[in-house]
Amino acid sequence: MASISVKHGLFSTKASFKKTILPYSVYIQRPTEVKCLRASTNSTNQHNEKYCIDLVRSRDYDGFLCTLLLPEAARRSALALRAFNAELAQVKDSVSQKTIGLMRMQFWKTAVEEIYRDDPPVQPISAELWKAVRKHTLTKRWLLRVISEREKDLEDKAYRNLQELEAYSENTQSSLLYLLLESLGVKNVHADHAASHIGKAQGIVTCLRATPYNSRRRRVYLPMDICMLHGVSQEDFIRGSQEQKVRDVVYDIASQAHVHLQHARSFSKSVPAAASATFLQTVGLEDYLQRVRRVDFDVFHPSLQKRNPLLPLQLYIRSWKQTY
Repeated sequence: MASISVKHGLFSTKASFKKTILPYSVYIQRPTEVKCLRASTNSTNQHNEKYCIDLVRSRDYDGFLCTLLLPEAARRSALALRAFNAELAQVKDSVSQKTIGLMRMQFWKTAVEEIYRDDPPVQPISAELWKAVRKHTLTKRWLLRVISEREKDLEDKAYRNLQELEAYSENTQSSLLYLLLESLGVKNVHADHAASHIGKAQGIVTCLRATPYNSRRRRVYLPMDICMLHGVSQEDFIRGSQEQKVRDVVYDIASQAHVHLQHARSFSKSVPAAASATFLQTVGLEDYLQRVRRVDFDVFHPSLQKRNPLLPLQLYIRSWKQTY
């Protein structure tokens, strides 16, 4: 089983393969043929792993950093899961027609079914996901739930209320966390409760962080009930308004994310230490919420579009303390 190790800040891939003995061979392979076959398999495995690494690093940088701090036995599987999530998340923005998006979602539904029949499609993420499923006996329901929710999100509409955004976050981000917990072998009801709240906080923060990008494309997904409460229209966000009423909308939404983080941490004494590695993303969420507070909830402030250079160090310290 291939694994990823981190040394001097660089990736190095170590691969070892078990010899497979076929009891009823139709022909005898020459040593050179066997050698070529092994080299080809090794090259494919490295390509699949690198594909997932590159995708997660470019599309989910915070998640990428968190994954590096997981135990080595779960790291490659976690990368496969995060790559799967990132691939689905980018469908909405990468297709010009909803029909094409639905076709891609159907591909992944079929792919998951084939993975659980030990017949994965010849595709990097599918191949890595198949290994993760076999190694950790991952629950198929969580994978399918992520796909179904992303599929519904292709409707390209604003959330009607905050509860709808939370439900979307639970079905996508929390489902991913449940799978990551399984990859660490953690089965604990308190860890599941914490994962549920962290996933909701993640979804809310992601919606806020993406607001400037979406507004430039004349799209606003923030909960309509909160916007109406403060008399804010979608046009206010599209033109990047910094009025107080717009900040009030951001404040209300950010506050709900903070509440979910607090709820998640209320379970910390009951959550197994092994699960804390899965929840390191709370560091990035907390960092964003603090930064948006410092700019008085101006979601369009340029500083919010920059990465925190101290985040890797902060994650390492939290990992060392085994807290979230």
